[in-house]
Amino acid sequence: MPAFHEVRFPLRLSYGSRGGPERRTEIVTLGSGDEERNSLWRHSRRSYNVGPALRSAADVAALIAFFEERRGPLHGFRWCDTFDHASAAAGAEIGPGDQLIGTGDGGTVAFPLAKTYGAAFAPYRRPIVKPVAGTVRVAVAGVELAASAFAVDAATGLVTLQAPPAAGAAVTAGFRFDVPVRFATDRIEVDHQAVQAGMVADIPVIELRR
Repeated sequence: MPAFHEVRFPLRLSYGSRGGPERRTEIVTLGSGDEERNSLWRHSRRSYNVGPALRSAADVAALIAFFEERRGPLHGFRWCDTFDHASAAAGAEIGPGDQLIGTGDGGTVAFPLAKTYGAAFAPYRRPIVKPVAGTVRVAVAGVELAASAFAVDAATGLVTLQAPPAAGAAVTAGFRFDVPVRFATDRIEVDHQAVQAGMVADIPVIELRR
């Protein structure tokens, strides 16, 4: 059965890759020339290309070993998006107040991690399901909790507090995270001479969505 392997793709190859988020939008032009636009996807989906990261025979060997162990696209794995992998703004240290993940009601103790993009117009709330273990910090009503006061499921992104926050109390978190992905191809074909000359094949990786 397909599974998810809780292992991160080699970071040195992630840093040389290309990619980012994709949206699916339906655009209809009416007879009047006006447009109607409809978003078909609730969440964006990220895709990446490993090819540009391959610079040596050692890189190719590492890629092939990782690909074979995942059985190509059969099993998922973690991917570090080097431009978007933390709750804080680019270049800033993560803090327990970075992202609002819920509001207390006096009874709920479980809160899924999320990251919000934008603010004034139509902010997008992205579920975070692969936090990096040991990086999550949590605060309730602006007061940071001790690490012993909550638990984090690194495989799902669910934070569980020992005690329910009071009604109306903001629950916030800071964290680093990976993207759950799989290979988007059953085949890898790499010319070693081409790699050394800076010419690489496309090796696509795509975000897993539930």
